[in-house]
Amino acid sequence: MAHMAMATGFLLILIGFYGALTQRNLLRMVVAFTIADTGVNLVIIAVGYMQGRTAPIIDAAVKASEAAARIIDPVPQALVLTAIVIGVGVTALMLAYIYKLYETKRTLDIAHYTELKW
Repeated sequence: MAHMAMATGFLLILIGFYGALTQRNLLRMVVAFTIADTGVNLVIIAVGYMQGRTAPIIDAAVKASEAAARIIDPVPQALVLTAIVIGVGVTALMLAYIYKLYETKRTLDIAHYTELKW
C-alpha cells in the first residue's frame, strides 16, 4: 500500500513539474505547481506509514511501555498538515499576483512578460 502511494506521489510530482515547465499560461502553471505540491505531501505520508501499526494514541489499547513499537510516528502527518496550509497560502499569493499581471497586460501568456529580461 505504501509503495503505491509513494509511486503515485512521485508521478504527481513529475506531472506537476512537467506542466510547470511546458505551459505558457500562468494559471496552468499554478495548477501544475499545486499538483506537484500534492505529490510531495503524498510522498511524505507514504514515508511515514508503517505496516501493522496503530494511530499515535496512548490509551487502554496501547500501553505506554509498548508505544514505541506499536504506534506510527505522528511527525510526518503534522508536517503534511502544515505543508497543506502553506501550499494554500502560496497558491493564493500566486493567483493574486497573476490577477495583477493580467490587469496590467490583459494576457496570461508568460511570453508577453519580458520587462525584466536582460
